[in-house]
Amino acid sequence: MDFALSEEQVAIFDMARDFGAEHIAPFARDWEAEGTIPRDLWPKLAELGFGGLYVSEEAGGAGLTRLDAVLVFEALSMACPSVASFLSIHNMCAAMLDKFAGDDVKARILAPAVQLETVLSYCLTEPGSGSDAAALKTRAERTNEGYVLNGSKAFISGGGYSDAYVVMCRTGGPGPKGISTLVVEAGAEGLSFGGLEDKMGWRAQPTRQVQFDDCRVPAGNLVGEEGQGFRYAMNGLDGGRLNIAACSIGGAQAALDATLAYMGERKAFGQRLDAFQALQFRLADLEIELQAARIFLRQAAWKLDRGAADATKFCAMAKAFATETGSRVADQCLQLHGGYGYLADYGIEKIVRDLRVHQILEGTNEIMRLITARTLLAERG
Repeated sequence: MDFALSEEQVAIFDMARDFGAEHIAPFARDWEAEGTIPRDLWPKLAELGFGGLYVSEEAGGAGLTRLDAVLVFEALSMACPSVASFLSIHNMCAAMLDKFAGDDVKARILAPAVQLETVLSYCLTEPGSGSDAAALKTRAERTNEGYVLNGSKAFISGGGYSDAYVVMCRTGGPGPKGISTLVVEAGAEGLSFGGLEDKMGWRAQPTRQVQFDDCRVPAGNLVGEEGQGFRYAMNGLDGGRLNIAACSIGGAQAALDATLAYMGERKAFGQRLDAFQALQFRLADLEIELQAARIFLRQAAWKLDRGAADATKFCAMAKAFATETGSRVADQCLQLHGGYGYLADYGIEKIVRDLRVHQILEGTNEIMRLITARTLLAERG
């Protein structure tokens, strides 16, 4: 087994890191204060192929592997986990459309999404169904022209900002087999949004409830087949979990890099902080944890790329491990900065806030453990 990245993968990582350092990091605090990401960022990312990272080349995407994408999101998150995570959600939606949508949706929605002329949001969670996603109540009734959609979605990144919403809704009976996927375009009759959520982290991303009140959706905006929407949604989440895990590693790496620099300059009791053996041990522990999480994540991505039978379990395990490791590393970096770590000027407290939600979204880490345990028990025979 070769653990080394290829020359192309190293170039992909470096390109994403350099882009983030120039076009995202210097402005990340301002965007957080404004509560939005400037629209002019997206065309610049599209020029690099980041609007459809693992969308097939036939559909206009970059056709990269999941491992390649993990490298991109780790590198971008070194500049700002909030921006990188938002791009991850867009890419998850684009991949769903590429894999399951018909030619019409691909032409009207996916093609501009790959160019980031259209920004996509993923709408699964509802006020009354989070981890129990198959219990969703948003309903689409069939009409002669298409569907009439009623219900609401909660915690939607890009709510009121995005150009199209990939919505999981109920077209049949209870349970996962009654769920379908529709694309609702911005400006649709009956589409509205709640107030801007005041969040702990990810503050650059506008997050709102998405509401459907007799919302009219054309029949052609059905993705794939009726009754298959839950399967489509879960298929997308394996890759989404890898991306969010990568965002945790990238954010934590940025915190550790900043901490190493700080400890080389800050003095206490007559010597630099990095001269204290006790603190050296702390740094060593952070590096060990971060490297272990990175290798675990890349193994899970490798399995997903190859369609391994245990890929879903590995995606779940890597997501739980990497997101918890990332938060723990960032928190310890704040501690090693002392009081300065608590100040916004040093950037560490933002990373701590941004990474915390990664243990909740794309399936809570409790659900990741449930997936892992159920798979273990099934494998026992």
